[in-house]
Amino acid sequence: MAVEMRAAVFREGARDAVIEAVKLDGLRDHEVLVKLVATGICHTDLTCRDGFMPMPRPVILGHEGAGRIEQVGAKVTSLKAGDPVVITFLPCGECDNCKKGVPAYCHRFMEGNFTCRRYDGSTAFSGEKGPVASHFFGQSSFATHSVCLDRNAIKVRADAPLEMLGPLGCGVQTGAGAVMNVLKPEAGESLVIFGAGGVGLSALMAALIVGCDPIIVVEPNPQRRALALELGAKHALDPGAEPQLVAKLHELTGSRVNNAFDTSGIPAVIQQALESLFLRGKLALVTLNKLDAVLGVPLIGLMGRGITVRGINMGDSVPQQFIPKLVDLVMEGRFPLQKLVKYYEFEDINRALEDQEHGRTIKPILRMS
Repeated sequence: MAVEMRAAVFREGARDAVIEAVKLDGLRDHEVLVKLVATGICHTDLTCRDGFMPMPRPVILGHEGAGRIEQVGAKVTSLKAGDPVVITFLPCGECDNCKKGVPAYCHRFMEGNFTCRRYDGSTAFSGEKGPVASHFFGQSSFATHSVCLDRNAIKVRADAPLEMLGPLGCGVQTGAGAVMNVLKPEAGESLVIFGAGGVGLSALMAALIVGCDPIIVVEPNPQRRALALELGAKHALDPGAEPQLVAKLHELTGSRVNNAFDTSGIPAVIQQALESLFLRGKLALVTLNKLDAVLGVPLIGLMGRGITVRGINMGDSVPQQFIPKLVDLVMEGRFPLQKLVKYYEFEDINRALEDQEHGRTIKPILRMS
């Protein structure tokens, strides 16, 4: 049965989305239709809109959706109509890494998340002018409804505040997962976080939970530095005011920076993070500011000090396990996600995107209904 819905469509040559009526012609066997309550906006939405990754047009972006199941495909057994879900990235479920329990490194990750098509090359939606590319991160959640697969719609507890939880599907699990799943610092180890956006502040909240001390945030935006301190960072440094930043980090930690987490993707910043690390220190990387960015690192410094540099995708998360864990932490008040978010109506999507782009909002969330 065809389903009418509204979607924010990015057409060829346009930076602004236009909300249009689109039609879903039906679900495949393992697909589910989610009526969205709210959708977060992530920096990746901006970069893909702007051509950092090639995107077909017209396209529906958005990949931090949360809502309730409205319909399920004929072979869906794990979900039913009415179930509350957070939608996350799409693994193929069949490759070696998916079977080993590391779906963030799915062999077909790029195909499933960035081609904006089903695996067979089709799209679920059409408008007055023809097909509309969707399935961005397996969900395309800048819309009133999302079509995803049963394996990337994660059921959450019935009392969960769905209007706030969409970012758990990407930005929050990336930051929190970098700390909890990869760095895994022991209580009392230091952590320096470069960048206090949604990912960096999610890492900060996770670091407090696991007992990092001290936690230092390096961030040029004064409002974000203030929020980092409010959330529990011991120090928040303005890199522009610290010409000897590495020396300052050594001063604040007794020359023992055990862990560093970069969210900037800027090679010069990453170099500072590396230089600051103590013996056997660990550096986590989650983004890059250019596809051809290169880091020049003297190997002797890495080997002689036993440094670990680890690239991380999606927080090394197994979403079926990690997202419900994060929901519990939010509900217990130990992960105050509400301090990061600002709500916008769906019709104000372009203003929300602009506020995100210019750093006026840490984590914009669109109310879809």
